Amino acid sequence: MILSNISVPLLGLVDTAVIGHLSHAHYLAGIALGSGSIALLFWLASFLRMSTTGEIAQAYGEKNQARSYQSLLASMAIALLFAMSLIGLSPFLLEVIERLANPSSDVMEQASLYFSIRIYSAPAAMMNLVLLGFMLGLQYGKGPFYIVLFTNLVNIVLDLLFVIGFEWGVAGAAWASVIADYSALVLAVWLTSSLLKKKGWVFLWLRPSRQHLIHLLTLNKDIFIRSLVLQLCFSFMTFYGARLGDNTLAANAVLLNFLMLVSFAMDGIAYAVEAKVGQAKGEKDAEKLKAWVAVSTLWGSVFAVLYCLVFAVFGPAIIGMLTSIPSVVETALVYLPWLVVLPLIAMSCFLFDGVFVGLTRAREMRNSMILSASLGFFLPVYLLLDHGNHALWFAMTCFMALRGITLIYRYRKLDVQNALLK
Repeated sequence: MILSNISVPLLGLVDTAVIGHLSHAHYLAGIALGSGSIALLFWLASFLRMSTTGEIAQAYGEKNQARSYQSLLASMAIALLFAMSLIGLSPFLLEVIERLANPSSDVMEQASLYFSIRIYSAPAAMMNLVLLGFMLGLQYGKGPFYIVLFTNLVNIVLDLLFVIGFEWGVAGAAWASVIADYSALVLAVWLTSSLLKKKGWVFLWLRPSRQHLIHLLTLNKDIFIRSLVLQLCFSFMTFYGARLGDNTLAANAVLLNFLMLVSFAMDGIAYAVEAKVGQAKGEKDAEKLKAWVAVSTLWGSVFAVLYCLVFAVFGPAIIGMLTSIPSVVETALVYLPWLVVLPLIAMSCFLFDGVFVGLTRAREMRNSMILSASLGFFLPVYLLLDHGNHALWFAMTCFMALRGITLIYRYRKLDVQNALLK
């Protein structure tokens, strides 16, 4: 899972690097706004993977195949409904993006072009989330690795072909991602079919029960709110950065790739913890559950320190690889120190998100996110708004720290109350 998640940022890195070497900053700023908006919408759907992983992992621990099949069917139905809603609302969403970001006309033109193409990958992206969650819940870590690696390779090759070879610009980057998402869905269905051949195709003759749909909708509601608040913070970085100018927006797009690299590496550990904690809860084994939390914290700390060192030593070189526009490079270097310290500060929030997914305690995740966003992100931004982009990065640092603190506090409280398995 660490290997597969480390490869995920390659999508953003290649998109940024390919577009970042075009002639004007508005191309990079446009794809930052367009892809950031798509990321906001698609990451809102992360509840599909999270809830599926937690449910399937607990069913796996209970050795309850019927629960696994019902949860898979219910999640697939919700995924398709969510995806079609996004496509139907896309014209309205573009208007909202333009009003919130208020970008230059050149930037908005490129952002609209990217968004209008990429939104059609929503059905594939949503279904992939469910199938990834299903494989993780069954402890099949190789499946997600194959899917993510395959997706990234397809996207990278098509990025280079469409953007550089065919000179399609931002549209080429969008089409590359759409084709990669649907290619990944084909592979995900094939891998799932291989798993189901071993476990039976009986689920095809079932309908998602009302009980499972209601349970998943309740669970998904809290994770959706949690994801919405999280993406509000990240989208605020993009939209307010757009108001600070094209160079600041483009520089933040470059630097957010650093944070995404950290998040996906930490999520590689967290995804494994989701499956293992969920399985331990299904087996009613509290000691095994706490052992997996301890191991994940150890490895998370090791990776966080490594990231800090890499960003401190090679950060300027990485920025130079992502863009050759002098004004963007100069702006990004000013804010690079924030990214050097963020891995250690953010480590706990990523790992304990995984713990609470495995426990299927979405309400705690929701409450932690709302509190952290209110006091850790938006309050510092409001108080320090005169400091411009530094205020945004300071707020992001406080936000990550408070998320980790609140989740650790709640986990320890559950442990003291002997409520981890309830």
